[in-house]
Amino acid sequence: MKLNHAKYMKAALAEAKKGLREGGIPIGAVLVKDGKIIGRGHNRRVQKKSAILHAEMDCLENAGRLKASDYAECAIYSTLSPCDMCTGAILLYKIPTVVIGENETFKGPESYSKKKGVKLINLNSRECKKLMKDFISAKPALWNEDIGV
Repeated sequence: MKLNHAKYMKAALAEAKKGLREGGIPIGAVLVKDGKIIGRGHNRRVQKKSAILHAEMDCLENAGRLKASDYAECAIYSTLSPCDMCTGAILLYKIPTVVIGENETFKGPESYSKKKGVKLINLNSRECKKLMKDFISAKPALWNEDIGV
């Protein structure tokens, strides 16, 4: 099944914007299986006072418990290149495809993901870049906290 990257990234962006409206960091993600979004999430570290609720982690949590065979048929869309922690979850559950909005403002361990067999697609989205650049400019300390700096 050919995935409509623009459609799913739009859904991930909607999650990112929701997080920003809530006072959090504007990163969003969706999990897609068989052409359907089965999980949605956004970075909720600020809102939930969480150490781990990055967008991809929130998305996987909201998808609920799945079988290994389900994850193997999924693609995860994230507005930003996944960090080490989120990449670890993606690798653990053997999600074969990761579609990112951009990796200019932050680049996770993409070469490691590829080495482990993950198909990585960078949409190089102007909208995703602008959202992150504007946020980083407005709240650099919060951004640095989120990426462990």
